[in-house]
Amino acid sequence: MSLPASRWPVPALDGLPDDIRSRILAVQEKAGFVPNVFLTLAHRPDEFRAFFAYHDALMEKEGGLTKAEREMIVVATSGANDCTYCVVAHGAILRIYAKNPRVADQVAVNYRKAEIAPRQQAMLAFALKVATDSAALADADYDAVRAHGYSDEDLWDIGAIAAFFALSNRMANLIAMRPNDEFYLMGRVPKPKA
Repeated sequence: MSLPASRWPVPALDGLPDDIRSRILAVQEKAGFVPNVFLTLAHRPDEFRAFFAYHDALMEKEGGLTKAEREMIVVATSGANDCTYCVVAHGAILRIYAKNPRVADQVAVNYRKAEIAPRQQAMLAFALKVATDSAALADADYDAVRAHGYSDEDLWDIGAIAAFFALSNRMANLIAMRPNDEFYLMGRVPKPKA
């Protein structure tokens, strides 16, 4: 049974503006498939561009957070926000970056019991507070993360990723974005050798 990728119409690739089509084709070439987030958000091209510009600014930059830590933030906060798409899709990416087939499921359900460092647990405690109760942030929350060696710029990144994906989670739930089947096995079993 083939389920729709979204409640809203998913545009045909050949009908999209050149810049968006090029980006989607590049992702397809790299991943071997097109993640539904690209197709579903292309329904509104200007919003697609804004969304992915901020996504890239947060997730593809150099800084104090590793790629795996950035994905941990996405998975943990998306789990708290009940976003199936982001837990499944970013869980796959986290498994690959962390080289650990168990970590994404653990982080999505309860980061406190996950196979991660205490430093990363402190990072996720802060990220979850930003995602679910940001009005209650206090100096002690910042100090707890700094005590693990994170800088103020790292704190900004942790908070910005949590906040951005809170928006992403709500959009994915709004449009009933379905995770691609390909994500479910990524990073769980070794790739066949070429």
